[in-house]
Amino acid sequence: MRHFKPSTVLFLLPLVATLSLAGCKKPPAKTTEAEQARAVRIVPLETRSITGALAASGDLVSREEAAVLPEVSGFRVTAVLVDVGDHVAKGQTLVQLDPSLLQGQLAQQEALAAQAAVNAKQAEDQAGRVKDLDNQGVLSQEAIDQRRFQARAAQATANAQAAALRDIKTRNAKMAVTAPVSGLILERTVRPGDMSSTGGGTPWFRLARDSEVELAAQLSDSDLANIRPGQHADVTLPGGLVVSGVVRLVSPQIDPQTKLGIVRIHLPVRADIRAGGFGRAVFTDVSGAVLAAPETAVRYDADGASVMVVGPDNRVHRATVQTGQRGGGYVQLLKGPPVGSKIVQNAAAFLLDGDMVRPQTGADVPASVSGVTAAAARPAVRR
Repeated sequence: MRHFKPSTVLFLLPLVATLSLAGCKKPPAKTTEAEQARAVRIVPLETRSITGALAASGDLVSREEAAVLPEVSGFRVTAVLVDVGDHVAKGQTLVQLDPSLLQGQLAQQEALAAQAAVNAKQAEDQAGRVKDLDNQGVLSQEAIDQRRFQARAAQATANAQAAALRDIKTRNAKMAVTAPVSGLILERTVRPGDMSSTGGGTPWFRLARDSEVELAAQLSDSDLANIRPGQHADVTLPGGLVVSGVVRLVSPQIDPQTKLGIVRIHLPVRADIRAGGFGRAVFTDVSGAVLAAPETAVRYDADGASVMVVGPDNRVHRATVQTGQRGGGYVQLLKGPPVGSKIVQNAAAFLLDGDMVRPQTGADVPASVSGVTAAAARPAVRR
């Protein structure tokens, strides 16, 4: 029988004990997919009342434009008295035409009109002398009638010459091209030396009537229903200046291509509000019920916006959505899952299409919120 040293025995005892315990340990139990599923908070898609402000953008345009064109043809421009950016009054002379050609015609016509008036007076006097001589035998009836006809013809000629004189005087007055309305000159195309023409070409001037500029904001059909004339709006101009405006007109029709309507917002008359610029309006006191989801439930990738819908089998699938208004932590879903669908509240969770989850419900987000919405918002793609 082989004997071991005491030191060797002490070394082997812990090893034997460890092997004995290892032989008694049970194999790990297998886990199911449902047990491994990620716990996520779900919320139902519901129609919610979003109360706050509605934002929309658009172009700065003149409330009403007036075109200035000459009313006489064939006269040369001698002077242009105003330029772009000038404020002009109604009736103010903008362009002076050369009246030299018309001055000679005017003098000649004045002489012809005076001569015709004298002839008419002479013929009238001759007709007056035979007024009571009918059937008295002093003059033949033919001679009496002839004098009367000559008086009428002379008077008609005098009237025609007087009308021609008025026409020339009217054209002479049109040698000064005046402003039809008061306002701001937006565009000028006329130069000294140009020839006037009434053929309907390019206007010499474009005027913003009364210097008024408005914001033509574009909104969707659903948003237009929340806007009314007289409603106040804060308009942000390109330079960052914010001015107060009032809704003057809500478009009665929707563009069939863009599906957007126009809201005209009247702005104060200021030198730094220029037609052709861009502005953003925020309409206050706007409320409406829309299908909305928490902003955290919508995620954005290269394929656009989407939400993760939880099915009856607790598996999630990606549903593409089109977003609209947003505010107070909610975003409107213009297109997407139907009302009542269960969606994952936090879209940042690392979920893939077809994953199984463990739905959990908790304190829901408020059903009525306040905030600024962006009409027809197009969120930037997150990468």
